[in-house]
Amino acid sequence: METIKKISALTKKYLRPVVALGMFDGVHLGHASVIKRAIEIANKIDGTPIVFTFSNHPLTVLSPENAPLAIGSKSLRREIFSELGVKVLIEIQFTKDFSKISPEDFLQLLQDKIAPAYVVTGPNYTFGKFGKGNGRMLIREGENYNFHAEICPAITFGKKNISSTRIRALIAEGDLQTANELLGRKFTYTSTVVHGDQRGRKLGFPTANLEIDDNRAMLPNGVYVVQVKVGDKIFSGIANVGDNPTFKVAKRRLEVFIDNFNADIYGAEISVSFVSKIRDEIKFASIEELKNQLREDLNTMRRQSL
Repeated sequence: METIKKISALTKKYLRPVVALGMFDGVHLGHASVIKRAIEIANKIDGTPIVFTFSNHPLTVLSPENAPLAIGSKSLRREIFSELGVKVLIEIQFTKDFSKISPEDFLQLLQDKIAPAYVVTGPNYTFGKFGKGNGRMLIREGENYNFHAEICPAITFGKKNISSTRIRALIAEGDLQTANELLGRKFTYTSTVVHGDQRGRKLGFPTANLEIDDNRAMLPNGVYVVQVKVGDKIFSGIANVGDNPTFKVAKRRLEVFIDNFNADIYGAEISVSFVSKIRDEIKFASIEELKNQLREDLNTMRRQSL
């Protein structure tokens, strides 16, 4: 998948572009339906499936205090796009200058720089200054800009529309099962392994430590069964989300024990996918009590992984 990060690098070189427009935070089932439809059309007309999105949420610029927590990372989102079959990702930074572009100027930019044959979006997509452009405008104006527009219907679950807002609430509430169902995969936190306090190693349970970004969605404190992707390999593991009250860790973090793994991965990016919750985070009276519980957690994980 080719990735383009600047408007100046946009080009008309792609054959019959079919462009999926959206923020696609989390790339949930609703987002995936838009992208899959764009790919389906591209395959039908022997065209190029393209995603046009932003590297940052527009609200981080327009109203930072109201910016939503990101469900995933940019690297994870790119990985999902590629797996779906996207050939070109246009991932530009949303800026104050870009926010001033009128809907008509945005459509002109698409025509001048990409010349799409089709544009595909979800039902709530808006564009241009103050979000005045919408699906109706795409359909109405498409002929003037030489493209066909298609607005995909909302995808529902439990009689409610699937949305990033709904998934964020489920994650915050700890409803991992429903969040995973709406995402169409396991909720995943991707980040770089940092140095910890080495306590896990002394206990016989060495952990990979990940900082929890204040701008990212995360489950409530507790111990979880996880799958950990390191490079191209996937391992089973257990993860603790929290501030480790037994040792009074100051900052909330993600500590991951990777089963049957002993490589040095400091500084490496890993992905932690949450399978199920084992228990709440507990303050233990002694180190031995903690070690006994960790052995029980490990056995629980191994039983689930069979």
